Amino acid sequence: MSYTIGVPRETAPGERLVSLTPEVVGRLSKSGASVRVESGAGSASFHSDADYEAAGAELVSRDDAFACDIVTKVRPPDSDEIAKLSSGSVLVGFLSPLDKPAIAQELASRGVTALSMELVPRISRAQKMDALSALSGIAGYRAVLEAATLLPRFFPLLTTAAGTVKPANALVLGAGVAGLQAIATARRLGARVSAYDIREVVREEVQSLGATFVELEIEMEEMQDSGGYAKALVAEKAKQQTKLLVPFIGKSDVVVTTALIPGRPAPTLITQEAVEAMKPGSVIIDMAAPNGGNCELTKPGETVVHNGVSIVGSTNLPAEMPVDASQLYARTVLAILKDFTSEEGFTPNFEDEVFTGACVTHGGEVVHERVKGLLQSD
Repeated sequence: MSYTIGVPRETAPGERLVSLTPEVVGRLSKSGASVRVESGAGSASFHSDADYEAAGAELVSRDDAFACDIVTKVRPPDSDEIAKLSSGSVLVGFLSPLDKPAIAQELASRGVTALSMELVPRISRAQKMDALSALSGIAGYRAVLEAATLLPRFFPLLTTAAGTVKPANALVLGAGVAGLQAIATARRLGARVSAYDIREVVREEVQSLGATFVELEIEMEEMQDSGGYAKALVAEKAKQQTKLLVPFIGKSDVVVTTALIPGRPAPTLITQEAVEAMKPGSVIIDMAAPNGGNCELTKPGETVVHNGVSIVGSTNLPAEMPVDASQLYARTVLAILKDFTSEEGFTPNFEDEVFTGACVTHGGEVVHERVKGLLQSD
């Protein structure tokens, strides 16, 4: 018995990714799935309808794509999209359950089993399914390119007949996947790079990329949680941290901020005082803008100029590189589907820690404990 997988077109403003690429569709088709792609779903990521047909997909209407046994998406569904899903169907995608738990409640009421890509546990076996890390790496790379474009000077050291141009100073705040990629990219472009993270455990990774690890005179206990994320600082230490960062920010030409804790507002790392300590023409790329931003002057989705410093509140950097971003994302979705489908279709496995970590709704209920707690506290 064949099962159907639907690939609807993403309609969120600025979103250019597609959840499954023709390469992945071809692999699913060979495994026995019937893949139905909404016409035009891949156009923004440069995958034509003809590419999908050649891979074995059937081109369908939007309603038909959402009516499949399994539906794959990139962005969380809105209410109209949830209404198109069939009771008993499966939805796989980024669902923002910790930031927007009401979506989970809607999906449960619809009778949908929902797997949230951002809740895939960060364990070795699940690395192939870690969409968040895959896209974070792209975002870190793109952030530095954006900064290099905006900065009114060179990144690298240049020796010319007219004299020597000193390299730019770049500071990366947060050394997770995005931060490490930002460090590596800034180094490749020739900048002098330093980085700060409250987790001492990432020091060696920062230094292995040729960057200087910034040390602040502040006492830290173990600052990494079981999922590999930085823990939130208590208010007193957070205030102390921002004060101590001011001189490091002030001497930087470029600052890239990446500090995010799922389900919480982004911590403030850059105060107005710190921005005003920077030279005119300097650039801040705030990758935490979707959750409010690490800079207190950030406006999500906008570029703010304060005292000559550009503060870029990018909310979807992977969408600026839709070809590779779609390819990497689609492969993580494929890994999920391969683990939890058989010839008969979707096979939930609540004995599997990857499944239980990612599953938000099933059987008409919200089953993820943390998401349930958020709904009960509202």
